[in-house]
Amino acid sequence: MTHPEIEAFLTVIRLGSITAAAKQLYITQPALSRRLYHLEEELGYLLLRRQKGQRTVELTEEGKAFVPVAENWQRLWQESRRIAHLGQAKRLNLAVLGSVNSYLMSPVYRDFLRENPAFRLSVTDQHSSATYELVANGEADLGIISDERYLKGVRTVPLFREKMVLVAKTALDLPETVHPQQLDPSLEVRLPWFPECDRWHEYWFGAAIPHVYIDQMPLLEDFLQAEAYWCVLPESVACRLLKKEGLRRHRLQSPPPERIIYYLLGHREDDGAAELFLKTLRRHLEKEEALQLL
Repeated sequence: MTHPEIEAFLTVIRLGSITAAAKQLYITQPALSRRLYHLEEELGYLLLRRQKGQRTVELTEEGKAFVPVAENWQRLWQESRRIAHLGQAKRLNLAVLGSVNSYLMSPVYRDFLRENPAFRLSVTDQHSSATYELVANGEADLGIISDERYLKGVRTVPLFREKMVLVAKTALDLPETVHPQQLDPSLEVRLPWFPECDRWHEYWFGAAIPHVYIDQMPLLEDFLQAEAYWCVLPESVACRLLKKEGLRRHRLQSPPPERIIYYLLGHREDDGAAELFLKTLRRHLEKEEALQLL
């Protein structure tokens, strides 16, 4: 079997006509018929019923059974062809904290790819602990996390810091500056930002159960927009959310510690892709007034 033969067979059954298939493949009808004949000869059974004067073709029972085989064959052929291009493109694998990914990174990715067209980018949302493992194992070239810890073979470098602020529905009618004791936990949308923030939350609210506990950024916007809720969150996230109507930013008395974001690098040799990306990232972060680069 050859790729042109499989392609001829699949095109014929997709279009239902040898004439139409030959036209799409830019070959003559006799050439297409020869491909089908050679395929059937090698397989040892007929795939198509051809009748004089009949414009459409009909699959034999063997032909029907062969369709998924032909589709798998074509898929494998295409995958094998892609191997030839592996050395032509450089790949950068990133594992990024969800809140940073959702609210800061899109323009960074676009600029990096525009400035470095030889690279292909792979990005996944990951929690800090998973990102450490991915970088240590060489599955990610660069990680961005909020929960610093030690792992052999991984360098943890501070990237920026930012304040934690309160965003609430205007319907709650909270003052400009709010003390934690003025907040009703039953109206809270809570996210696990970083361990120090969790300890702050436990100090002020104890075992009180928030209205909703989530760890996905898209859900945060939906909940804050829908009802009279409040949320303590990083200032970079607040800046984006405040573009939505009906939300207000408040200062907190006795706020949580500032959030520090780190980047992770493994110790394996690479082609400099991570450093190139960090250069683009820092350039963007310098424009963010809510952040302090470290």
